[in-house]
Amino acid sequence: MVFRTMLLCYDGTREGRTALAQGAELAAACGAFVHLLAVVRTSATAIVGESLSTDAPFAQQTRHIEEILAEGVAKLSERGVKAQGHLALGEPTDEIARAAKTLQVDLIVLGHRTQSGFARWWRGSVGVTLLDLSTCSILICIANPTPEPGP
Repeated sequence: MVFRTMLLCYDGTREGRTALAQGAELAAACGAFVHLLAVVRTSATAIVGESLSTDAPFAQQTRHIEEILAEGVAKLSERGVKAQGHLALGEPTDEIARAAKTLQVDLIVLGHRTQSGFARWWRGSVGVTLLDLSTCSILICIANPTPEPGP
């Protein structure tokens, strides 16, 4: 299958950068257009938790995510990939599924973040939940570990 339109989820983290790099490579190979999505969590728990952990108000965090989104679009352009950035407010799983449906993408690309069993139970897994909500294929990108130096 050739992917013509992709939704690439990007948050500037190591996992997000892995998804950006692998997604850009696939988009370039397929000649696909990329919709780059960054989501600002708006649940009360996330807003309070993030505010406590970073001492940054919600508006400042939103500006930070906008900067990350612009950076991601620029990186895709540098690789010759046509892309448009989208900022969403809400729960990542819901916003990713909504954007994929609205934009009629062929593929969702996101990074994998290892979580403890408790964290996965408490917060859930975006990738696993998307399997039930999505009407298109999903690529979950995993960073290749750096090989240990040989003898």
